[in-house]
Amino acid sequence: MEVYVHGESVGTGAPLEPRTLRSETLLVLALSLGASALAALISFVGSITRPGALKNQAATLVSSQAPGRPWLDLAWQLFGIASALVPVALVAHLLTREGSGMRAIGFDLRRPRRDLGLGVCVAAAIGGTGLAFYLAVRAAGANLTVVPESLPDVWWKIPVLILSAVQNAVLEEVIVVGYLLRRLGQLGWTPIAALAASAVLRGSYHLYQGIGGLLGNMAMGVVFVLLYRRWGRVGPLVAAHSLIDIVAFVGYALLAGKVGWLPTA
Repeated sequence: MEVYVHGESVGTGAPLEPRTLRSETLLVLALSLGASALAALISFVGSITRPGALKNQAATLVSSQAPGRPWLDLAWQLFGIASALVPVALVAHLLTREGSGMRAIGFDLRRPRRDLGLGVCVAAAIGGTGLAFYLAVRAAGANLTVVPESLPDVWWKIPVLILSAVQNAVLEEVIVVGYLLRRLGQLGWTPIAALAASAVLRGSYHLYQGIGGLLGNMAMGVVFVLLYRRWGRVGPLVAAHSLIDIVAFVGYALLAGKVGWLPTA
């Protein structure tokens, strides 16, 4: 039997039993962003029970793994990026096994220019709004100070920050949007329930940043799900997310301590 997404055949294998789908989905999440959500909750509990205001605490996203040893540090950075993408490889395997592949969620190279163009538009619309929201909630005391990077000033710093941004985007959009919505749809979830689950999951693994990280990313999750349903592809979302994080990481590296409006640890 063939299944069509936006007029294009993506194929299917034999349908999986609901129990198998549920177990598979829970295992994928437990190996990836579901585990990150639990870790973020534990981190947030630690932050709110620690003396001092949240805005006086820092959440560092990309930090040195071997201070004073740049080549070892680079090895750890690349290992972390590669290992974080293993769940994406697992999703690709599972989707291929069912006869559809990553094409079913629109993570391929069929429309690179269109995906990039749409991603640029989304990043431009969300990036500035997200920064303003972060500054506001931090000033209100509901968020930690987010430090996008604290890498040493070495030759590989910017390339690693770009790779980290792309890794974040691929992992999150493939799993939290493409894969999760596909599986929840196969399990009979309503569109609204699936949207809520995706948005809450996205917000929850950002809770380590504070309430602002939770709410801001939930809002972003709603927008991304709606765009995915409109376009039928995660490609534009990966492009948008990559650009947002690249600007955040590299922008912080270039501007931290040089402009008064950018909070630093």
